[in-house]
Amino acid sequence: MEVWRLSPVGIVLGLSTGAAWTYLVYMDWGMRHMDVGMDMWIMPQMMNWDVFDLGLVLLMWGVMMAAMMLPSVLPVILVLLRFGGSAHAAGFIAGYLAAWGGFSVVATLVHWALLEAALVSPMMKSASVPLSAVVLAVAGLFQFTPLKRVCLVRCRSPWGAVLNPSSATIAMRAGFRHGAFCVGCCWVLMALLFVAGVMNLLWIAIIAAYVIAEKWAPGAEWFSRAVGALLFVAAGVVFGVGAS
Repeated sequence: MEVWRLSPVGIVLGLSTGAAWTYLVYMDWGMRHMDVGMDMWIMPQMMNWDVFDLGLVLLMWGVMMAAMMLPSVLPVILVLLRFGGSAHAAGFIAGYLAAWGGFSVVATLVHWALLEAALVSPMMKSASVPLSAVVLAVAGLFQFTPLKRVCLVRCRSPWGAVLNPSSATIAMRAGFRHGAFCVGCCWVLMALLFVAGVMNLLWIAIIAAYVIAEKWAPGAEWFSRAVGALLFVAAGVVFGVGAS
């Protein structure tokens, strides 16, 4: 493949992903140093969010989803660069991120509702043992559902939709459709951040690595079910420890 076809999108994608992870590291540092973190203009208020705070939280979720999910579609982007060029690859990325942007809007509203109900602390972590146990149990059970299986199959097999797009617009639609299946496959994994801490950098990295493994590693369906069983066991442990 000619290097010039890789360069524009590759550079932008690399810089964007690097900037997203830099943002997450900075936010994680701010959450762990709240004495100075609250003076960061990108940090929302602890409580009583207004429109500006909701915008910051939406930004946080959007950047977090981009940082976690873009690496998982790198093989698809490379194929698009090979067969369609930079415009088609850029269209696919835009559509893919649009799907996760929609998820980010929903996550922001759920986050706000949980904070107002005092189920999530101002430190963006579950303040309720039942909530933590339910999220873990739902995440575990979801790994065994037909919806999970169908979405995972589509996430692992995007090639028919992206090998020969006739235009950047069609590539964008393919990216959005692929992103929608990835949202359907992974949304409950993102909900685990409410348990571990929305800005817990270690768990963000673990979930991002798991998503890549689930998409591309051989035998991922069994891997997915094994993780589901572990999550269900973790739900019982959290509920038992919290009730004792």
